[in-house]
This record gives sequence, structure tokens and C-alpha cells, in this order.
Amino acid sequence: MTLDIRIIGGNPDAEEVAALTAVVSAVIEELAENNERSGANHPSAWQRSQRSLRGAVHAAPGNWRGFSA
Repeated sequence: MTLDIRIIGGNPDAEEVAALTAVVSAVIEELAENNERSGANHPSAWQRSQRSLRGAVHAAPGNWRGFSA
């Protein structure tokens, strides 16, 4: 994973930029790990809201009787 960090204010030296990069990288990695752990065990709200498709209905004598949704 690569980060695109841009400093748009101030005048940080190399040590300050390195510290910022280390902290931001660690936070992003921790969030990604937590997301992977929680996402693997539980379906998302979108996945929970989806119903599976019903099976095909084949036209044949007696197949339409007693049909219920």
C-alpha cells in the first residue's frame, strides 16, 4: 500500500514528515486490519437485506397446483 501525503502548510523538516508518515501509516493499517476482521465475520447491511432467488418454476401437469409464494 502506498500513501500519497501532501503537506500544504507550514515548513516541516524531514524528521517531522517522517513522524507524520509513520503515525498515519500505522493508523491506516490498524483500521484496515479491524475492517478485515469485522467484515469477515459479519455480512454487511447490504448483504443482509438481499434475498436469495427462488428456484425455477417449470410448466408441467400438476406443477402449478398448490403454489404458494
